[in-house]
Amino acid sequence: MIHTRLLAGGLLAAALMAQQTGKSPAASSVPVRPKVLGVAHMAIYVKDLDKTRKFYESFMGFAEAFTLPKKDGTGARIVFVKVNERQYIEIFNEADRGEGQLNHISFYTDNADQMYAYLKTRGVAVLSDKGAVSKGQTGNKNFNVKDPDGHIVEIVEYQPESWTARAAGKFLPDTRISTQIMHLGVLVGELDKANKFYGETLGFKESWRGSGSPRMLSWVNMRPAEADDYLEFMLYNSIPAPDARGTKNHVSLTVPDADKALAELKKRAGAAGYDREMTIQTGINKKRQINLYDPDGTRIELMEPNTIDGQPAANSTAPAPHPGQAQ
Repeated sequence: MIHTRLLAGGLLAAALMAQQTGKSPAASSVPVRPKVLGVAHMAIYVKDLDKTRKFYESFMGFAEAFTLPKKDGTGARIVFVKVNERQYIEIFNEADRGEGQLNHISFYTDNADQMYAYLKTRGVAVLSDKGAVSKGQTGNKNFNVKDPDGHIVEIVEYQPESWTARAAGKFLPDTRISTQIMHLGVLVGELDKANKFYGETLGFKESWRGSGSPRMLSWVNMRPAEADDYLEFMLYNSIPAPDARGTKNHVSLTVPDADKALAELKKRAGAAGYDREMTIQTGINKKRQINLYDPDGTRIELMEPNTIDGQPAANSTAPAPHPGQAQ
């Protein structure tokens, strides 16, 4: 009887431990996925840094928080344009990889070391020559992986002593056309593979799917379980040429009122040298938006947070494309 009680007590303790940690006793050594707290940034290549700065700062109204220099000391290699305390647009002042303007996308977590260990157990190849999580030049913990479409995905954990922390409360001018990245959009070829990586592995949940045609699905929105912002899969049947991918690989910024945003942008356009047409459109998702393009053709989408009638847009039932070898 005593042994039975001890055994039962041990099993109860193990069960309570499992309930608290989210692990079963048999899987106690397997790391649990830490939280994905949201979009950190999109990093893009540019050809003319002066023109790009004028677009993001003079026209869009953002401020440059800090830069990383080129190794030869001839100027800035990476410019960090601050959207809010946790979100940036990173500008890479160097030649691209021949795959369009996109350098990488990034999400932030509450525990980079645990995420690293978790992804390794899930068979995700980590792009690190150090074999562990390290601190980048800005002082934040980070590491990179690749998604099924070859996009580099940076996982970052903000650190209290980092450049990001030292910039807290600064570089947030009232001229910012937006104070939040609503989502990042990236090209996706095989929906099933992307769902396995972002959905099954990283824990993103599908929130909406839409289509410009009943014949083929166009977009799938995937939201991190612990975040309000999201990733938009830009599906294709035939992948665009590298110099045309900036329309698909895009940044979407929240604006509370598209009319006010458009009026302000028109005031700034002349001095900032922006001469492309600007109009308000209503998307398939029933949200009003304004599409802008930086000097290298990367689309910056300004979108209202709510639908025009307050009701969610219907989900598309169109089949997903299967580009196969087309990519």
